[in-house]
Amino acid sequence: MTTTTSAATLRPAWSADEGAARVRALFASAFADSPDGVWSAPGRVNLIGEHTDYNGGLCLPIALPHRTFVALRARSDETIRLVSAQEATSVVTVDLASVAPGAVSGWASYVAGVAWALRQEGFVVRGFDAAVDSCVPYGAGLSSSAALESAFAVALSSVFGLGLASDDAGRARLATACVRAENEIAGAPTGGLDQASSLRCTAGNALLLDCLDGSVEQVPFDLAEAGLALLVVDTKAEHSHATGGYGARRASCEEAAALLGVPLLRSVVDARSALASLDDGSPEGAVRVRRVRHVLGEIGRVRTFVSLLRDGRFDEVGPVMDASHASLRDDYEVSCLELDLVVSSALSAGALGARMTGGGFGGSAIALVRAGSEASVVSAVAAAFAEAGLRAPEFLLALPSEPAE
Repeated sequence: MTTTTSAATLRPAWSADEGAARVRALFASAFADSPDGVWSAPGRVNLIGEHTDYNGGLCLPIALPHRTFVALRARSDETIRLVSAQEATSVVTVDLASVAPGAVSGWASYVAGVAWALRQEGFVVRGFDAAVDSCVPYGAGLSSSAALESAFAVALSSVFGLGLASDDAGRARLATACVRAENEIAGAPTGGLDQASSLRCTAGNALLLDCLDGSVEQVPFDLAEAGLALLVVDTKAEHSHATGGYGARRASCEEAAALLGVPLLRSVVDARSALASLDDGSPEGAVRVRRVRHVLGEIGRVRTFVSLLRDGRFDEVGPVMDASHASLRDDYEVSCLELDLVVSSALSAGALGARMTGGGFGGSAIALVRAGSEASVVSAVAAAFAEAGLRAPEFLLALPSEPAE
């Protein structure tokens, strides 16, 4: 049941039993049979480290308690049949043998892409029937697509005996397959942050992800012990990684890296010198300077944030969050009216720090608040949206949760 807080709602996470019951019922209705099992994967919020993943940088996500559930049964042929409670109720059919870049459209491309990517790596994967239901908000910048991919990744690993979900090294391979699915089959030029979050985060921890070598470190993030809560605000300004703004930012970073003679911006050693060399007086040069300044600054902010967490100084990370949002707004130019309004109204209501999270151009923002002050911050943000004549936002509480399983 949705919780009401001062005229605004907190979106609940389903229990494992509720999610499993939902997809089992949908599977039975669509396919008149029982699945081999049920798997699920979480959405994520990124505490800090935005648009650094495809630049080889550092990110610090946590897995949400909100998950995508998949009921799946293996087939002996090459047919994939899919049904989703969030999409049209009719069954979508895909020929696995024909899956290739540009050959599959819509939400099924994310699913078929995972099977395709695993086969590209030499694994034996056949067709399957599957039903999907999810409490991860769509289009909210909370990685609903990565949750979908990751749930199918662990499901396919299980039913076809791939054994990839049993340790972190195998999960890293699954994450790579999911990235290929999203990049090459679904056509969204994302980095690896979202998939790594869904497959490699652990309960009670933030995941320090080094996108240069794929290594991870679990960083304790016990909000309750620190007397804090993390509020997520879905602005309802829908975003999509498959649209041009995200790709343009990535292309600009790749161009800048080429001009600087480095493979990725993470490899830049002297930020001041790099920015000066990119500033050629042209409008394009000015844009590249802003993009690179954000990326290099954001990598530094991740390091600062993690250092504060390790020292137990949770209530000092707020200014780092605020600086991240300002950089995303001004230098990377991926914020919007709704995201900026969440940040300003949450801070005015006493939040310790706030920032947009995810790719931007809409989606969600997060606010770190004192435990017990959630209702007042929710009310302030909701009131600010109402006064601005904007669609009412939705709220959820983030707790560092389990990975795909």
